[in-house]
Amino acid sequence: MPQDERRDAQAARRRVDEIFGDVLPETTSDERDEGGQDRATPDSWYLENRPPHHDR
Repeated sequence: MPQDERRDAQAARRRVDEIFGDVLPETTSDERDEGGQDRATPDSWYLENRPPHHDR
């Protein structure tokens, strides 16, 4: 890619980012450390989010 085209593409990208912000993160959620959420068991999410009527 020639230098002028590369510079134009970078400038266009900066303008889009100024208007819309960072739409997509650089990493996916499974690549990030989400605060050290260590699940003791595979079912712990379901137990934490169990509806109240299941406690009876």
